[in-house]
Parts: sequence; structure tokens; C-alpha cells
Amino acid sequence: MEDILERAVQRARSQGASYAEARYQSDRNESILLKGGTPEATSVDTQRGISVRVLVNGALSFGATNVLGKRSLDSLVSKVVKGAFAAASARRTPIIMSPAEMVVANHILKPRVSFENVPWESRLELLKEADSSALEAAERSGITLPGRYISLDALTTERTIINSDGGHVHSVVPRVSMHVFLTALHSEKGTMQRIISRGESAGWEGVERWDLPSVLGRETKTLSRILREAKPLKGGKMDVILGPEVVGLVSHESSGHPGEGDRILGREAAQAGETYLSKDSLGLKVGSDLVNVVADPTIPHSFGHYLYDEEGVKARRRYLIKGGVINEFLHDRETAAEFGVTSNGSSRSVAYDREPIVRMANTFVEPGDHSLEEMLEDVRSGIYLKNFMEWNIDDRRYNQKYVGLEAYIVKDGELTSLVRNPVLEITTPGLWKAVDAVGDELEFSSAYCGKGDPMQGIPVGTGGPHLRLRGIIMEGSS
Repeated sequence: MEDILERAVQRARSQGASYAEARYQSDRNESILLKGGTPEATSVDTQRGISVRVLVNGALSFGATNVLGKRSLDSLVSKVVKGAFAAASARRTPIIMSPAEMVVANHILKPRVSFENVPWESRLELLKEADSSALEAAERSGITLPGRYISLDALTTERTIINSDGGHVHSVVPRVSMHVFLTALHSEKGTMQRIISRGESAGWEGVERWDLPSVLGRETKTLSRILREAKPLKGGKMDVILGPEVVGLVSHESSGHPGEGDRILGREAAQAGETYLSKDSLGLKVGSDLVNVVADPTIPHSFGHYLYDEEGVKARRRYLIKGGVINEFLHDRETAAEFGVTSNGSSRSVAYDREPIVRMANTFVEPGDHSLEEMLEDVRSGIYLKNFMEWNIDDRRYNQKYVGLEAYIVKDGELTSLVRNPVLEITTPGLWKAVDAVGDELEFSSAYCGKGDPMQGIPVGTGGPHLRLRGIIMEGSS
């Protein structure tokens, strides 16, 4: 495959491209779905192909094919180069790829338990066991579960990337993910819903670590308690402790997305929204001195894991917010050139026929030095939002709203009664500036982040420790 990719790069250069890259990508996804306790779908989907991207006279052009012969690839190269020549005549400002240290590397993540060694019958048996655990917990708790959706995916991605600047990277990364949607019903109290996601860059051993039957049994029991016991909240000004699940979502939505270089330049406005930040926002104070938001693809086994991006740049830890100050944006080589910096390895693509664009990986708040107990001790009157039921954020990633699911009244340092659907509506700086304590235990969730046109749903991690916010206005609930 390397010979074919090298050939594509050289042909593009010979036809007038100042920069060329070729990428082979193969994605094999094995998916199983259990709906209401009944197997709904089992599928194996393999997609593979080659993409070519070139820079000609300041214009980029991209194309892809799933026909892997030399003749097909030669034709693709010619079309992509011609497209770039045509686009160059209409561009007012030339695109530049920032200088970057290219790597030649292999990154093979070997699973402890390969997917091929786990029969479909065993996978289905695990999901049925988890479903039964949820049903048993519901029966013991006096509720029903009319809606139960459990999906399990095993994905292996192989990539080889070669570019004309000397980059040559080969990688193989397996991923497992689980998605659960539960609807709980109490005859007198109504309904409640819970979404649960897990994901790792690992083999089947990742699934074994999750212990799905225990997770679903525990979550069902909690849903029952919320339905039966939770009381309405009287709104007002109070202290708020956010659980890691909420903190991870906040990090992703109100720090990661606003800090994407292409979004800051306005290129995502039509598809994914805008940002409250600008090119001049580095150094802007948006949070307390305790707030450090990190984007790090290199975390082992994380769902958003990679060591080298799609442009052959080595990935690294990035501090989006450091000490409450906007510290760094996410860049590929194109956006880095416009900002006068170097790429920090943020170029990602979800499939062979999708162009690499600026993406997140694992976005989270860096842990501090407080235990949850210490954070609670110093709250006289407040709310603990352990997780969320729903959320929303505006296109500029500035105004946001979170509706709590499992949430408790905090009184004199103690968790007391459950509260139903508490609402936190706040601005991004308002949230980050209110942080006065950061927990010492980091927890991650997984997600697929959507961006681009055509849409690219890419694996990411969201996480953080507990955060304590002082003097927050909470809306009342019914």
C-alpha cells in the first residue's frame, strides 16, 4: 500500500502540486443492538479506500476512491489537481500549510482480547444479561422499563498516511463502545430517561472492564429512586457541585468547540456553529485561576486516542484554558498558518472519503486537590448535579443550559434529598469564573462528536473531576 500512496504523492507533485498527501484508511465495524430485550440488528461493515489532498497555487482540493488500482488512483490524482487549479483562480487569499516537524512512525495498538476471538453469541449473551439485570432492578424498585436500547460496537481503524513533506505514519487502533438508552416509568410519578455511554481504544478487554450488568442494574435502581423520591427545587442563588459527567460535557462544548481554529475563522458557521472567541482571544481571562481545560489525544486507552494526526504531526497535550486564561487553540497546518503558529496535531478524519479537519480528541478539566467530601463540607446550602438528563448550548458556545438527572440538595455539608430536574442556565465565563474548588479524581465518558459537511462523527473522550461553583443562580423545577 505504501508504494501506491507514494506514487500518488509523486504524481500530484509532478502535475503542479506544491504539497500532496495520500491516505489509505480501512474501518471495520461490528455492531450489535438489543432493543426491548430482543436482538434488533447485527452487522459487520467494512469501508476502505484512498484519499488524496493537494495544494496548488494556494488552493486545496480533496478527492477519494474505494477502487484501489493504480489506474483508478492516477485518475483521482489528476482530477484533484485539476480541481485545485480551478479553485486557485477564484481564491483571494492563498492557503498556506504551516511548517511542521514531520514524523515517520508506526502506532499499532494491540488488544489483549481480539474481537475475532469473541463469538457473536457471547456478545449477545452479555447484552441480554445486562438487560435482565436492569429489568430485575426495576421490578425490585417498583418501576418498569418500557424503553431499553443497548448497542455495542467494535471498530478497528487502520491508516497509512504519506505526504510530500516527509510524513509517513501507519497506525492500527481498535475501539469498543457501548450506548444505552433507558426509559423508566412509575405509575404515579411519570417517566425518566437515562443515557449511558462507555468507550475505549482497546480490544474486548475494555468491555470486560465495564461490567455492563452491574452498571445497568445500578443505573436502573437510581432512576427508580429519582422517580419516587425527587422533589421540586425552589430556585435561587446557591453553591453548585458538578459531577465529572457534567464537567466533561461542559469542557467539550464550552471550551473545546470554541477553541477550534477553523471555527474561529468562521468556516463552521453554516454547519456546526460559531464561537465567542476570536483570533485575538489568547490571554483572555474566562475562568478562575483554578480552571485548566486540557485537550489530549495521547491518553492510553482513551476513546479519542491517537498519537499522530492525519497530516503526519505528532499529537501532544494542549492546554485550551490555563489558570483561567485562554491559552491555545486547536489547529491543523492550514489554520495554524493563518494564526502564525505551528500545528498542534488536531487534524482528524473519520473515514477515507472525509477530508481531515480540526477536531477534538479527549477534552477535560485537569484534576485539582480536593476530595468530594472536602468540597461538600464547605457548602452550607447548595445542589450536587451528579449527571444530566438534557443540555443545550448556543451557536457561539456562550449561553448554555443543563438539566440535572441525579441531583441532591446539599445542606450543611451533607447530601440530603433528591431534587427533580434542577436547571443550571449560565454563560461560559460565568461558569468557569465561579469555580473555587477542583476535585482530585478524573473520570471520563465517551461520545461521538459531530462536525463538518459531509458530517463526521468522530470518537472523543469527555471528562473531569468534580467542580464546585460559588453563588450560582439555579432555576426552580416542577
